[in-house]
Amino acid sequence: MTQSSAHSHAHAHGVADLTTRRLALALGLTLAFVFGEALAGFYANSLALLTDAAHNLTDVAALALSWYALRLANRPAHAEKTFGYHRAGILIALFNSATLVAMTIWIFYEAYIRLVNPPAVEAGLLIVVAIIAFGVNLGTALLVKQGSRDDLNLRSAYVHLAGDAISTFGAILAGVGIWLTGWVALDPLVSILIGLLILWNAWQIIRESTDILLENTPPDVDMTAMVQALIQVPGVQSVHDLHVWSITQNMRAFSAHVVTQDGLISAGALIQREINEMLSRRYHITHATLQLECEGCDPDDLYCDLGAAPHMQPQD
Repeated sequence: MTQSSAHSHAHAHGVADLTTRRLALALGLTLAFVFGEALAGFYANSLALLTDAAHNLTDVAALALSWYALRLANRPAHAEKTFGYHRAGILIALFNSATLVAMTIWIFYEAYIRLVNPPAVEAGLLIVVAIIAFGVNLGTALLVKQGSRDDLNLRSAYVHLAGDAISTFGAILAGVGIWLTGWVALDPLVSILIGLLILWNAWQIIRESTDILLENTPPDVDMTAMVQALIQVPGVQSVHDLHVWSITQNMRAFSAHVVTQDGLISAGALIQREINEMLSRRYHITHATLQLECEGCDPDDLYCDLGAAPHMQPQD
């Protein structure tokens, strides 16, 4: 391992450790608050507060799972898991998003019941608790925000917490509206709006998680432009059996068969280096598997069908 790669490896572990500590702190704060908010919601008979407390409870599970997945991802690869444990974060993101969908269904059901038979709501307590909840949710969301853009696992936890911050702000507005107008239907109506927001964010993460697990081409990669960029590398004649996929949101892999002129191995190594530099610079791909082939090889399709039956040699 070179000095620069060792430094990068140590830096990555340092960032991961710091993120793990922030997740643990957010987990502790959320767990401590959820009990108090649930008690206040029952006392005030507020669906908005109960909704937020229940959502906070899913945040406890989401943060715990995200924390565990982050620690798991730091484990080294081995013979049974040659890509390591990086996909654990994607599975946790998918699970966290599924819990958000289930929570939204419950929110809609409870809101419907309360719209049909609206109970009395203690507006003053609703406002006070919601203000405290907003501060806690906003603080914990900021704790895990750093790095969430490039890590789907962290983003699922951040969406949980940011959604809570918005929902508690909605609870504040509902409490003020009830206090001013006495219209208790504002409480379930705000809950429905909160549920729609949660559902939208959950769907975005579910879709992206599924794309990664299905090993879809990353959405920002134009395959036609990539092929043209590969062909422009000096010495490359054509490309086939091309695959680009994501291991995690910010870790991409690439494999291809590259047809070149028949020549020295050293010339092929130069072509490989040029391709790797281009892929890293233009597409942020740092894990590429290249199979060089000389002219005269019969190329397969550009995108190889892995499920196709192999060609069999006729037997005498």
